[in-house]
Amino acid sequence: MVSTEQGSQPEAAPPQELPKRRVGLLAVIAVVAFALDLTTKAIVASTLEGHEPVRVLGGLVYLQIVRNPGAAFSMATGMTWVLALVATAVVVVLIWFAGRLRSVGWAIGLGLILAGAFGNLMDRLFRAPGVLRGHVVDFISVFAPNGQAFPVFNVADSCITCGAILIVLLTLLGRDYDGSVRSKK
Repeated sequence: MVSTEQGSQPEAAPPQELPKRRVGLLAVIAVVAFALDLTTKAIVASTLEGHEPVRVLGGLVYLQIVRNPGAAFSMATGMTWVLALVATAVVVVLIWFAGRLRSVGWAIGLGLILAGAFGNLMDRLFRAPGVLRGHVVDFISVFAPNGQAFPVFNVADSCITCGAILIVLLTLLGRDYDGSVRSKK
């Protein structure tokens, strides 16, 4: 700090400006990704029900409808109501947390996770066999049909996975949700 005149107070350093909040970006990412999930599930449910898997990209991907009553990799089958409650909690926490976001990367990652959680929650709430027991519509099988090489998944699952990977990567790089960067020691 520098004093300009004898006896005067030292000048205070200007406060460092915080990055702007990223709630809008999170919302846009979440809405677009949720719309993509909802649209693809509607198309799949109306066109692939009762049909053989459709081979795409020379067999790299197969499109087929699978109704999943469980969580990832069909775990926790029969616990759909618990999964719906967990998804509801995730959605509520992410919306509550959104006001603190000042990082573009975190806004994208959490927007993807929010869209994925909300997309699969909507299936659990509104699809057969009933409220809090609905089966999630999965339709992407990679490398082989029927989930032989990897479990069948959907756009919401992809959003959750990509968002989580991005958040982990940002954390490893020292990028915090508030826009700050931790220095490596």
